[in-house]
Amino acid sequence: MLPTFHTLRGALLHHANAQPDATFLVAPETKRTLTYRALAAESAHLAQRLTKWGIEPGSHVGFLLHNGYQTASIFVGTMAAGYVSVPLNLLSQPAQLSYVLAHSKVRVVFTSTHYEATLRAAVALLAAEVAATIRVEVIDSDLPSEIPLETAATFAAEPLLRSSSPALLMYTSGTTGKPKGALLTHANVLHAAQSVIAWHGLKPSDRVLSSLPLYHINGQCVATIAPFVSGGSIVAPHKFSASAWWHWVAAFQPTWINVVPTIIAYLLNAADGKSSHHPSVRFARSASAPLPPEQHKTFEQTFHIGVIEAMGMTECASVVFCNPQDASERKYGTPGLPCGVEARVVSTDDGRVLPTGETGELQLRGDNVMLGYFNDAEKTREALIEDGWLRTGDVGHRDSDGFYFVTGRIKELIIKGGENIAPREIDEALLLHPAVLEAAAVGIPDKNYGQDIMAAVVLKDGAVCSTAELTAHCIEHLGKFKTPKEFRFVNDLPKGPSGKVQRLKLLEG
Repeated sequence: MLPTFHTLRGALLHHANAQPDATFLVAPETKRTLTYRALAAESAHLAQRLTKWGIEPGSHVGFLLHNGYQTASIFVGTMAAGYVSVPLNLLSQPAQLSYVLAHSKVRVVFTSTHYEATLRAAVALLAAEVAATIRVEVIDSDLPSEIPLETAATFAAEPLLRSSSPALLMYTSGTTGKPKGALLTHANVLHAAQSVIAWHGLKPSDRVLSSLPLYHINGQCVATIAPFVSGGSIVAPHKFSASAWWHWVAAFQPTWINVVPTIIAYLLNAADGKSSHHPSVRFARSASAPLPPEQHKTFEQTFHIGVIEAMGMTECASVVFCNPQDASERKYGTPGLPCGVEARVVSTDDGRVLPTGETGELQLRGDNVMLGYFNDAEKTREALIEDGWLRTGDVGHRDSDGFYFVTGRIKELIIKGGENIAPREIDEALLLHPAVLEAAAVGIPDKNYGQDIMAAVVLKDGAVCSTAELTAHCIEHLGKFKTPKEFRFVNDLPKGPSGKVQRLKLLEG
């Protein structure tokens, strides 16, 4: 039975003493392992370096690194040492990155030679007085520091770190404006991690394979912090590879895999209908974007692994809804039941709480809800309303069994002739076509209806399909009114770091 942890430092000290030689991380590219004692030593060394540079606890420490040995050490160690971790998006261009660097007030950023040019270009865009406050440290994210393991003993608890202390500053993808920085405390992060542990029954013997990056809340809190708090381990490749995925499963024997719908689609495409068995894996967890029911069922049939669909939010340190462990109690097409939070559906017109079955905005309340948006009182007031409720911006409903269904974002709803159309309904109909790998619908201006529908479509390798064929398919499954007026064949859909489609970017092309 694990003790109750109030800070990430407390969790690290416990595991470093209770199971010092247990593995926390496996880096598949290098085969290096990071033990809990080594993690404590790396954290202590990091704290010593930051102190030497005159960076006081409570300061913001960023990193621009792909998954790896040092990446995990810096992410966990920064928070455990009493600093605020600021993961930076590897897909950012210098202008985007420059905004986050200035807004977050980071004092130091750790990066590798691969991303150094982008980081320095971003720093060069800052005002001279701001740039002078940011130290750039270039490291090899795959290599351990040359420090003795005994350094872990110097990493002692200090009274200044509390459960209410900020731990993580995580920026949203900013698809409809400037990125917002969700400020999360140790209590927020630990509450979310403990919810994941409880709902998935995680134990120290469990190991997750996850290629999700550490600049996304799913990769952070679900795939890294939850296993860390439970005393388990993670296999963290640099990035996803469909050709290597099942080789990693065979080599490192994970007991669960953490995926997003895009990964599921690509694994199914690579399988090409061939069934396979992976006995070490007791479940797959899919989140960060809705999982189409047909892909959900096909994945389970192809790989003989049950999929637990869930949903998280940056503002809630990830998990907010989750399907049950028991396969007989799960439902397709829903992220599940409230997980570690209270949930409700309210009218987008007058804010009244809606009954079962009616569609409105989803709102959440719980111990994992952020302190607020860093350095943005106006956006915080818009998001955090009376009695601690968080406005999610998601549209959905609750069924009679208490399961929540998310049908889209308020800003992404298609309003055609006064009727609300959820883009996901169009997506799922298109995915039923055998030639379609991915699809995303979005509203486009129309002089008659106000808005009509455009669908961007990615075809499977070698597949051929015409606009006329897709139109006929949609008329059959959706009816004429909801059939897209326009189809656009593309090689890729614009996505955020988690694999979630950024629909509004389709309008920029």
